[in-house]
Amino acid sequence: MKNTLVIYVHGKGGNADEAEHYKKLFADCDVVGFDYKSETPWDFKNKFFSWAEEKFSEYKSVILVANSIGAYFSMNAISQIDAETDDTNGKNEITAKINRAFFISPIVNMEKMICNMMTWTGVTEAQLEEKKIVSTNFGENLSWEYLTYVRKNPIQWKIPTEILYGENDNLTLLETVSEFARANNANLTVMSGGEHWFHTDEQMKFLDGWIEGRLNETK
Repeated sequence: MKNTLVIYVHGKGGNADEAEHYKKLFADCDVVGFDYKSETPWDFKNKFFSWAEEKFSEYKSVILVANSIGAYFSMNAISQIDAETDDTNGKNEITAKINRAFFISPIVNMEKMICNMMTWTGVTEAQLEEKKIVSTNFGENLSWEYLTYVRKNPIQWKIPTEILYGENDNLTLLETVSEFARANNANLTVMSGGEHWFHTDEQMKFLDGWIEGRLNETK
């Protein structure tokens, strides 16, 4: 059995090929991207578990690297898979292999994000419940099914986690990500001037240094 697998979960509009960037940072590990097209957390969970069940069996441990909504989807999937297990330890034997996580600009409170989008659009809960789907002028559909799912399936996160957040993130407030970090004993790093999408040379250099620094601390 191999030692460590690093899985990369991209954000909205991204792709599994982005995992290539992380190969040089995790040189002693196998690095693969999880390729998904899911638009909902429940669809992602099903596809992730089927993939992980086969892939994780080859390795002793797994490191999760996830970006933006990919972090939320991953946390939801792992939380729900663990909640559904019959194991007395409350951990599924597959997801139990994930012993560390690196989140880049994670969506950590999906309910708050949906409610913010409702406020921006001027839609009440009663209206969303009646219409089920409401389109917005910023390209995202509001879904009553999605909102109720998020509320019924809160995140239960116990994996040691490092979080990288851009000071100018326009999707998640620093207060929100800080609250998540405190509640889940995660380490939070804030890049001054950083954005939600880490993509410039300066931002990627900072991201690389953040991962390398955290890895060196545990050697």
